[in-house]
Amino acid sequence: MLKNNQLLIHINNLSQKVFLKFCCIFLLIFIFSCKQDASKKTTNAETTTPDTEINQTENNNVKTIVFFGDSLTAGYGLDDVNDAYPGIIQQKIDSLQLNYNIVNSGVSGETTSGGKNRIDWVLNQKPTVFILELGANDGLRGVPLKQSKENLQDIIDAVKKKYPETIIVLAGMQIPPNMGQEYTTEFKNMFPDLATKNDLYLVPFLLENVGGISDLNQKDGIHPTKEGHQILAKNVWTVLKPILK
Repeated sequence: MLKNNQLLIHINNLSQKVFLKFCCIFLLIFIFSCKQDASKKTTNAETTTPDTEINQTENNNVKTIVFFGDSLTAGYGLDDVNDAYPGIIQQKIDSLQLNYNIVNSGVSGETTSGGKNRIDWVLNQKPTVFILELGANDGLRGVPLKQSKENLQDIIDAVKKKYPETIIVLAGMQIPPNMGQEYTTEFKNMFPDLATKNDLYLVPFLLENVGGISDLNQKDGIHPTKEGHQILAKNVWTVLKPILK
């Protein structure tokens, strides 16, 4: 009987030793795993932080191009405003991985007078490049060209005064001879005259190869189709691309 008791005590002691050994091994594995996890987290933090900083730096370096115009800029009659020529130019910029973001400030029916009234609000954001596309509605309405020219000059002055470093591109326009040859010629010359006087970049005629071509215009014969806007974008891009750095 004593021998049996001694045997039981021996087995019990042995079981306790095995259990303690198991606990020690488990504890060591647990501590090692924690260290590994901590090491992984540190590594992830080290590799992610620079990327985050780079992304923030890139976002801070994004420059702004403001398109300030009328229904042509706004994409009147199109199902998607991104099919208007400013949106197409944004696609070109993105494909070249240039850090520029386009802001479309086109308003259908806008005149030079209306543009003059809202220019201060638009300039709440600093444009690196400012593309001025106004005047067509003045010409179609027969607004005295002296007034239109003064309004455009006031817009140019407002941009230059607030942001002297901003590059200004002026989009030239032409109109049908409905108002008479003298008015039509003077209207056409108004844009290169302003560009020369203010040392601006000039798109000679925004609607080049589109104006008057029925297949490239909507039913009203004035506003370009989606295909027409592709050509407008090309006309502007020819002048804009060398400016972007």
